[in-house]
Amino acid sequence: MPNAMPEAGALALEIDDLTVAYNENPVIWDIDLAVPEGLLMGIVGPNGAGKSTLIKAALNLIPRAAGTVSFYGKPYERARRLVGYVPQRGSVDWDFPTSVLDVVTMGLYGKLGWFRRPGSRERALALAALEQVGLAEFAGRHISQLSGGQQQRAFLARALVQDAQIYFMDEPFAAVDAVTERAIVSILRGLNARGKTVLVVHHDLHTVSEYFDWVALLNVEVIAAGPTAEVFTPAALRRTYGGRVSSVQGAR
Repeated sequence: MPNAMPEAGALALEIDDLTVAYNENPVIWDIDLAVPEGLLMGIVGPNGAGKSTLIKAALNLIPRAAGTVSFYGKPYERARRLVGYVPQRGSVDWDFPTSVLDVVTMGLYGKLGWFRRPGSRERALALAALEQVGLAEFAGRHISQLSGGQQQRAFLARALVQDAQIYFMDEPFAAVDAVTERAIVSILRGLNARGKTVLVVHHDLHTVSEYFDWVALLNVEVIAAGPTAEVFTPAALRRTYGGRVSSVQGAR
C-alpha cells in the first residue's frame, strides 16, 4: 500500500549522493544522511550552507542534479502523507485572502483530496491544532492580521493537523519572540514524545544542545551528523564555519 504506516525501527529519512546546483554551481554537494525515526534533529550551518535547499530538494520543491531521497524506504511521491513541512515565514504570501482556520485546514487536503470539501470533522481537527499552538481565538481572523510569531504558529498548526510521521521545519524560530520560541519548542518536544521525527533548520548555536538530541552540521557538504553530545563539538563547528566560531556554550 503506497501510504501505509512505516514499520517500527525504519529509517525516517535516507539521502544518498544528493547534489543541487544553480548555474552549474553546487549549493549542496554529495549529501549522505540517514535519520532514524523518532529524533528531534537540528540542521545547522552558516548562511548559504544549503540548509533550506536540502529540505526543498528532499521534498521535490526544487530539482536535484543527482541523488535519491527516501522516506521510510519510499520516494516522496509514495510517502507524501507521512511528511509535514513548515516553510520559512518569509517565503509565504501573507496577503492571500484567507482566514487562520482556512490556512490550518489546508493541511488536511492531502488526505481529503482537492475535490472533497472539508466538513465539520476537518474543522474540529483544525481548531484542535490551533488550540494546541495557542491560536484558537484567532481562528476567524485574516492571516495577514497576525503578528510574525502568530503566523509561524499558524503554519505549525497546519503541519500538526496533517498528523505526519516526519516533519521538516525551516527556521521556525526566526524573528519570533521568546514566548513564541518556548511554545514552539514545547510543541516539537511533544511531537518527539509521540514518536514523530522532526528536522529543524536552526541558526542559534547556543540552543542546539538544549533543543536537539541529534544534529547535522552542514556547509555545502555534511560535515558531521549524529547524536548532539558526540557531533556538536568545537572542532566540528570550526570545520563547519571555517574557523570563525569562538567558544559556543553547549559545544563539547
